[in-house]
Amino acid sequence: MKRMKLTAVSAENDTSRALRSTLPKLRQMSGREVCAVREANGFLLVRQKGSHRIMQKRLPDTTITIPVPDHRELRIGTLLSIIRQSSLPRSLFETE
Repeated sequence: MKRMKLTAVSAENDTSRALRSTLPKLRQMSGREVCAVREANGFLLVRQKGSHRIMQKRLPDTTITIPVPDHRELRIGTLLSIIRQSSLPRSLFETE
């Protein structure tokens, strides 16, 4: 097998790793805690079906709808997705 040079890819991975290590850590949050943060920032609980709470925020030209699982602990990927969808700052969910 031939060895391939991966210097550009390796340098890019090192940069992204360094950037990730400088970001503050996200708190371990429950679905109810996430809903409380949302409500404090203009979202309303519209309905609940099973273990998912559906929250909405109405803006002049659109409506943001976000399902939030009502679990004791949300996985980090789920929390990141909720943060991205809601357009709220990540700092609301970080450790102090």
